[in-house]
Amino acid sequence: MTTVYTGSSDTRSTFRGAWYLVFLDSSSDFELVPLGEAENAMSEAAPPTSSPLSTLKSGAKAVLRLTSLVLISPVLLGYWTTAIVVGRNRALESTSQLLSLFPGISGQYLRRAFLQRVLASCHHTTLVEFGTLFSQSGAILDENVYVGTRCQLGLVHLQRDVLLASAVQIPSGGKTHYFDDPTKPIRDQGGERRMVTIGAGAWIGTGAIVLADVGKGTIVAAGAVVTKALPENVIAAGVPARVIRHRFEKTEGQLENLAVVSSQ
Repeated sequence: MTTVYTGSSDTRSTFRGAWYLVFLDSSSDFELVPLGEAENAMSEAAPPTSSPLSTLKSGAKAVLRLTSLVLISPVLLGYWTTAIVVGRNRALESTSQLLSLFPGISGQYLRRAFLQRVLASCHHTTLVEFGTLFSQSGAILDENVYVGTRCQLGLVHLQRDVLLASAVQIPSGGKTHYFDDPTKPIRDQGGERRMVTIGAGAWIGTGAIVLADVGKGTIVAAGAVVTKALPENVIAAGVPARVIRHRFEKTEGQLENLAVVSSQ
């Protein structure tokens, strides 16, 4: 930190106008700096101030979160009681089905209050829409995640700023059911669950099915089926999903437009 004192240098002809006397950290040294530079330094050092409206909104949201927790308490009690008998995942399935039916903002707050207390992690800025179902209590929802209507989520890690459109399905990997033994029904062959990670800032389109990891900033087109991991910042589409191009790569049409503009 620097301590700044205002002053004037009119007593010396070489320093005209308003100047600041700046004392440096951990020493008695000081220097004179012009007014503009000092103002910039002080504005950078000053802590951000929130407007009254912003403070009011934050307070209102805090009240709504507390109210939602109170309202959801009987549901939480029922969940933990059921979990003792059938396990947390089965209890989560049934309870998320119930809470998925609440519409609007009230439903968003109630679902979030519940998920924050039963999932491995759920940030208070996460928004889960109507009709969405969860099946694995190990799921992780990070900051500013948006989950659209009627999604189905298993063992998934949605990193910050991920967007899921409606009807996206992310089960717990692509091997939840083995089917190699022809002598046994598929239901009796077991399977394995693995965490599917959707990287920060990725956008998954309507109706996509994601069985493998998706890199940060990647866009998955509507209706795509992701069977293999996708890298960062690409656009993928199809069944199975394939990379079409890099997000920041100029398309042929864009390059032609740039050529026309530059020639004018």
